[in-house]
Amino acid sequence: GHFETQTGAELQTWHTFTRMTSLTSNPMEDIENMEGEYMEGSSGHRRNRSNPEPEQTRPQPPRSLDFQSDKETDPSQSWTGGFTQGCTPQFQPFGAPATSSISLTTPSSPGDGLGKTTKLENIKNWTISTYKCSRQSLYEKMGKTSKTVDPELEDQIDTLRNTQKKYSEILRLARALSSHFYNLVQTQNSLGECFSDLAHKSPELQQEFLYNAEAQRNLTKNGQHLLASLNFFVSSVNTIVNKTMEDSLLTVKQYETARVEYDAYRTDLEFYTAAKETEANQMKLSETQLSFNNKKAEFEKLRSDVQIKLKFLDENRVKVMANQLLLFHTAVSAYFSGNQVALEESMKQFAGKVKTPATSWIEQ
Repeated sequence: GHFETQTGAELQTWHTFTRMTSLTSNPMEDIENMEGEYMEGSSGHRRNRSNPEPEQTRPQPPRSLDFQSDKETDPSQSWTGGFTQGCTPQFQPFGAPATSSISLTTPSSPGDGLGKTTKLENIKNWTISTYKCSRQSLYEKMGKTSKTVDPELEDQIDTLRNTQKKYSEILRLARALSSHFYNLVQTQNSLGECFSDLAHKSPELQQEFLYNAEAQRNLTKNGQHLLASLNFFVSSVNTIVNKTMEDSLLTVKQYETARVEYDAYRTDLEFYTAAKETEANQMKLSETQLSFNNKKAEFEKLRSDVQIKLKFLDENRVKVMANQLLLFHTAVSAYFSGNQVALEESMKQFAGKVKTPATSWIEQ
């Protein structure tokens, strides 16, 4: 009886899956009916899966899905979450989208238009000024216009530029001397160490090697003092050439630019002054007069600045260079005189110890 029950269940399962392949009914419903008919054993517990307990109920999927494009489906009744058209979700777990009457765009401040106008006005003024300065420079080179000249100030500026060139040459040579002397001191130090090492390994020439090793040590010691003085001299001259003088020459360049602008507006002012007295010319004359006054004030201020800087630069240069040249001379003199004294003392010390070598057969 048990074998027949299992055989009947297997046949029922076969017929169920055959109907599923035809898609003529809901396959989930057939599976539930099949499970309800199956019972476990003849004497065991019998359970009907088609009638579950009330506490074991579970949500069932819908028998069919109805997609309608012209009707709105209630999100609460939709098993899939609610899709009405395409892939647009209708279900909104956080409620309707927030709306606000406040504009999210950045409002333009009233000063934006004023700033743009100011920039355009600055570009316009710069273009006009550049054109006038270029024309003035060209006419000066061609000899078609006059320029403002301060002979005394021009001579001071030329002197400053020549002085900078000469001091630049001194700086270049002092750097070369410092570099070469550094290599010399390093070589003397290495040579003294070599002599000292050979003095211990060559007993027959020990005194001679010691004498030369001591001489090289004295030269190295005095050379280090001179090298420090050379580096200090180079640093001071570099400060004068590339900082102090360069700052004064930068002010000179600003002064020369202001002089060209002043002459350019002066030429325009003379032109409109001699022109016919029309309304347009009078307006241009007023604008040019205002610009000329501004350029004149700027030109006079920069000329005064240049005169003051050149005066203090000359005084500072003389004071610093007098001190540096004195130190440089003292260091060089101490180096050579110190070396002479050290060499004489070494000669006296080793005079009695060094034996006169025998005459070689080559000298004979």
